[in-house]
Amino acid sequence: MAEKPLYRIGELSKLAGVSARTIDYYTSTGLIVPETRSAKNYRLYSDDTLERLKRIEQMKKDKYSLDEIKTNIDSWQKISPDEHVSSKLTDLQLRLEQLQREVKELEPVLNQLKPKQAQQVFKRIVPSTAACVEALMLLMNKSGFM
Repeated sequence: MAEKPLYRIGELSKLAGVSARTIDYYTSTGLIVPETRSAKNYRLYSDDTLERLKRIEQMKKDKYSLDEIKTNIDSWQKISPDEHVSSKLTDLQLRLEQLQREVKELEPVLNQLKPKQAQQVFKRIVPSTAACVEALMLLMNKSGFM
């Protein structure tokens, strides 16, 4: 079995597209954790950390505070220590929250529509919305949430 690559801060910085200073800050706040230390005491980070960094940066773009990001990532990490599963769950939660924000932004516009226009809009979105809700319900039932 091949060993996982480990990155020093400079390498991780280039791969993630963030500054080394940002990585230092995230490490000091506990948002990321080094995998190990080298013989020369350099902090070494794994591919999991790289994925986590990308997720953090995406959440920052979506206007989440660092405290919200840490809470969100940590809560999914407790459920599934597998970084890939945790990443998928976080992404799903973020998409759902983004959709909620977009729906709230659209409410005033939808309220301005004439009844016939509103009916056409709902005819177009109801099937896909229903399919999404059904998929979530199946997932939740399968997972024993319900």
